[in-house]
Amino acid sequence: MHRGRAAAPAGGTPRGAPRPVIGASWQRVMRIGVDPDRGTSSKPLPAGELEHRRRTTVLGELLPSLSQGLVSVARASQQIMVVTDEEGRVLWRDGDRAVMRVAASICLEEGAVWSEDTAGTNGIGTALELRRPVQVHSAEHFVRTLHSWTCAAAPVHDPRDGRLLGVIDVSGADSTFHPATLALVESVARLAEAELRERHLRSVERLRSVAAPVLCRVGGRALAVDPHGWLAAVTGMPPVDRLPLPKTFRAGRRWLPSLGMCGVEPLPGGWLVRVEEETPGPDEGAVSRVVLDLSGRRRSSVTVSGAAGRWTHELSPRHAELLYVLSLHRQGRSAAELAADLFGDRTRTVTVRAEMSRLRRHLAQVLAHRPYRFVDEVEVEVVHPDHPTDLLTHSTAPAITAARRVRDPE
Repeated sequence: MHRGRAAAPAGGTPRGAPRPVIGASWQRVMRIGVDPDRGTSSKPLPAGELEHRRRTTVLGELLPSLSQGLVSVARASQQIMVVTDEEGRVLWRDGDRAVMRVAASICLEEGAVWSEDTAGTNGIGTALELRRPVQVHSAEHFVRTLHSWTCAAAPVHDPRDGRLLGVIDVSGADSTFHPATLALVESVARLAEAELRERHLRSVERLRSVAAPVLCRVGGRALAVDPHGWLAAVTGMPPVDRLPLPKTFRAGRRWLPSLGMCGVEPLPGGWLVRVEEETPGPDEGAVSRVVLDLSGRRRSSVTVSGAAGRWTHELSPRHAELLYVLSLHRQGRSAAELAADLFGDRTRTVTVRAEMSRLRRHLAQVLAHRPYRFVDEVEVEVVHPDHPTDLLTHSTAPAITAARRVRDPE
């Protein structure tokens, strides 16, 4: 691995080449310009900014559960637990005191940033890039000063909207490496997401108790949703699990893709949405343009423009993959073809249909089915990343990996 690491900047591929996930990360950080010999210096956040980030992230509410699941294990194995935000900024750390002192020498401390842009290939930064658990050991780190370390990290997502909240990491000397550490960290991350899900269900129940008497007095079609669009109560229409809401949403008269023109009023813990019954004009709500922005390495979004205005929706990794494939095939794709595109298995049509159903709730006027496709009247633009291999870096879908090669024949 040391020989493979030394040959990477020169473009060599000797025996002992890294795992594909590590090799892809090395290529990313070399394009960024990370110097393997510069160390991992990072300017920590000021104390006030650090405290602000701690107060405003929901990860703070989960810290007792995270500590209970990992800190005792970290101390016993001479390691430390690290919790970062979605940018890779270290918000909290705990564990073996001697290891924390050594960690300070490589800037693994509160307020420092550990994204790939800053620290090269490492557990925290690479988990942020890939949005999945990853273990980085010894010379798999791109920066040489980290070769005496091992780390296992897993991302935590908000179950309400799929947003990446941050990363949980366990790090220590390379001699403390154990293959089970990654499974432990991933399990704690999933437990944290389960706790967030339970908290969310309780908040929806509180909103339901407030909204029920209001809806009893409302005529026509109306529903009460939380700030993320999850349904609490409904009247005059079939229930849905979630109402797709634009990224920016406020009270007033608003056009929603799945309902049309609506009147929106605030409720404690959510919104009251009344569907207007007037027949829209021929152009009202018509969509003319879709911009699929895949230029960010960690976030993707779709922006829809038309006569009723413009709104942006942040995409989950799977939905970003689906929309990109459909942008390549304007004639449309069957469920079996999309299953092959995403999973390399034409039989996984049930999964594809379920994901497309969720996606069409957000983009009802943009996406058609039988076959799945963008409607002919809509102009579709894709904003690609600067480098082809940074296209949806988290994705292992055959169609995406093939698209990277086509755009980067070298």
